[in-house]
Amino acid sequence: METGLHYTIKKVQKKTIKTTLEKSNHHKLSIQFTLDGFSFCITNLDSQETIHFCAYTFPKTLETPEKLVAHFETIFQEDNHLQEDFKEILVIHQNSLATLVPNKLFREEHLKDYLDFNIKTLKTDFFAFDNIDQLAAKNVYVPFVNVNNYLFQNFGEFEYQHSTTAFIKKLLQTTSAPGKTMFVDVWKDQISVVVLEDKKVLFSNSFSFTSKEDFIYYLLFTAEQLELNTNEFPLFFTGDILEETEIYKITYQYIRNVDFLRSKNPIFMNSSFSNHTHFILLG
Repeated sequence: METGLHYTIKKVQKKTIKTTLEKSNHHKLSIQFTLDGFSFCITNLDSQETIHFCAYTFPKTLETPEKLVAHFETIFQEDNHLQEDFKEILVIHQNSLATLVPNKLFREEHLKDYLDFNIKTLKTDFFAFDNIDQLAAKNVYVPFVNVNNYLFQNFGEFEYQHSTTAFIKKLLQTTSAPGKTMFVDVWKDQISVVVLEDKKVLFSNSFSFTSKEDFIYYLLFTAEQLELNTNEFPLFFTGDILEETEIYKITYQYIRNVDFLRSKNPIFMNSSFSNHTHFILLG
């Protein structure tokens, strides 16, 4: 445990024995931000091996992105692994400020209007969108623009996208579901739900929940909309969920074929975290 700026962080990290971080010009930094903290991994672009992973978790959710930048700035100055000269950088913004828009209905000048249907936006918000070719849709969202600005000052140009975009793309890269299969990424009080069939995305949405009843309602609602038999279709969890948690137990009461989507990434060997966590970065 470490302290700084009157907050506590939880740090989990692992580095492979074979590879060091000396030749950073062959390395890619992938970093995922939420108001609850951030995590990052470093990948060797030549071998595609994850050579370092670290997660910082704040004791409570921060109120604003500005406070996230202040926390990150302190950690950035202290963590030498973030001081490398990376060849590639990918930043992932994880929040509920996003919505999917079919390409046929999309107009770039209406980004704010799309989000106003689902969330409350501010006049000062900056809007962005990702192309998701597999969905023939755009993911419109509000990135942590202050985080982007700080990273640009320190790294120069980089790519960024929303966590929903990253989740869908990672699923399509790493899984093969012949029948209708539900994937649920869990993070504190939010879930991202994606349903695939034969490498096609049938459904994608994010929901906020405050209780286990809310949690199972959204899963059963999705199953009903897609006419999925709760005794048959497979559901795979990733993220912040374990068998002993209440949200897992209530899911198993109503949906019988439940499991975790386990990563084969060697970084998980002898680590202190489960191999279904941090899927977007490590899956």
